[in-house]
Amino acid sequence: MTKEQLENRIEQARGDAPADVVLRGGRVFDLITGALLEGDVAICGDTIVGICENYEGARVIDVTGLTLVPGFIDTHLHIESSLITPFEFDRCVTPHGVTTAICDPHEIANVVGVDGIRYFQQASGHTVMDIKVQLSSCVPSTDMETAGARIDAGDLAGLMGHPSGIGLAEFMNYPGVIHRDPGAMAKLALFEGLHVDGHCPQLTGRDLNAYIAAGVATEHEATTAKEALEKLRKGMRVLIREGSVSKDLHALQPVLTDITAPYMCLCTDDRNPLDIANEGHLDFMIRTLISLGTPPLAAYRAASLSGAEAFGLKDRGLIAPGKRADIVAIGSLEACDVRMVVCGGQVADEAAFASREAIEPVGRQSVKAPTVTAENFRAAGNRETTDVIGILQGKIITEHLQEEIAIEDGDKRPDPARDLVRIAVIERHGINGNIATGFVRGFGLQEGAIASTVCHDHHNIACVGIDYSDMALAANRLGEIEGGIVVTQNGKVLAELALPLAGLMSLDSFEEVRERLGDLHLAAKSLGVTLQEPFLQLAFLALPVIPALKITDRGLVDVVKFEIIA
Repeated sequence: MTKEQLENRIEQARGDAPADVVLRGGRVFDLITGALLEGDVAICGDTIVGICENYEGARVIDVTGLTLVPGFIDTHLHIESSLITPFEFDRCVTPHGVTTAICDPHEIANVVGVDGIRYFQQASGHTVMDIKVQLSSCVPSTDMETAGARIDAGDLAGLMGHPSGIGLAEFMNYPGVIHRDPGAMAKLALFEGLHVDGHCPQLTGRDLNAYIAAGVATEHEATTAKEALEKLRKGMRVLIREGSVSKDLHALQPVLTDITAPYMCLCTDDRNPLDIANEGHLDFMIRTLISLGTPPLAAYRAASLSGAEAFGLKDRGLIAPGKRADIVAIGSLEACDVRMVVCGGQVADEAAFASREAIEPVGRQSVKAPTVTAENFRAAGNRETTDVIGILQGKIITEHLQEEIAIEDGDKRPDPARDLVRIAVIERHGINGNIATGFVRGFGLQEGAIASTVCHDHHNIACVGIDYSDMALAANRLGEIEGGIVVTQNGKVLAELALPLAGLMSLDSFEEVRERLGDLHLAAKSLGVTLQEPFLQLAFLALPVIPALKITDRGLVDVVKFEIIA
């Protein structure tokens, strides 16, 4: 900031000159005292310079009858999992009051490496909302999968220093931390004194102590009140998560009080455009929390001020002089019905979105999977006792089940009557052509198949099905459309969504993606699928850092033992 800019800010704050923008007629919800404050809000450039007084402005916006709250901060998400580019995510989510999104681009990084992170860094300079880009800590997440890239401490060092940076993104390889893996130690040492985001589901006791002692400050994987309380008591900041698949809000809501709110934040990790249209984003979380009995002060603190403090963003989180002008105008605290959003002093309207500068996408032609046939999906075995992944609705943790499955003609066949569905992962980065098969329970699938290149975090092809030919059709179709999601039945494609940007994101508008997601959901339901969000649920079945049983291109993974099942 220049001397002239500083003087201009002070001049407008004193009323010696008209403010650039004045919000008049509303009441400010003060997250320090809980009071509703009368008076104008004066904005100079991207900064709030005055509240609780009368101001003149070059532009005066009437917000009579509305309550002004600080802009919401989504403290952990992967924009790629919204299936749209950062620009469409901006246009989709900002109107819901989200003015800061702290993202980890490890989805695209697992496909194209550091170029994917640089793409998000570059995009962050052109969006209306403020996108903060954490540097991905675990690419790949473990050594039990085949990813399209590998990022070590040396690669991360070359990405540091960007204006969008905060620190190191979720450190999923918690065994690598507590057992002092050299690669993990190198990354943590590189970010000493900076923010390190956590990811340690069900970690407890001395192991949790060791993980926190390594410098990990935040955590979004708590799924029970007991787990959240232990982490809070040990000084971690707990992020309440409510995404399209991972739904922990109801379990953690009783923990969020006026006392704990300074150490609790909100995140989505992640929501797709269909759920955002039907329910909302962080606005949905806020009104749901309040409806369940959370004090409004605690809910709005968790949505903004607590996130700002947790991630070292000292310039936001309050409507107060000197803070970034991120402001949401709502009809009532209880309804959290967003009427207007201001990001960095700019009203987030269609004109603001239209004025953004676009950048070239990366990661085209990234699907290099082998062509498969029905025979590739057979599950050979010499014993009927079979490990089965058990889906838990609304969770990304799974059960490790065992079932007796008969061997017929050297194959263990899917059994829809017992909800035993074939699952397969096909390496698609052109590295080794691995194909692994197993069984999963919880889809309710009765026929056909579903396949997707959204497959956390390695983003190979994940496929579930009853009919092997339909599975092959779905998997091969993904290669033809540069990745995406496909639903097939009786040798025909019922619905599909192309995701040509790294096999993860569409180049279309979020409205078009939302419509196609609706078609995909209807197609999946026609096959008997009972899951609310089958496509992201499928994606998380391949993530070998979330207990208890998962599958990668190298086989079934016992996550508790952190090893591939022979």
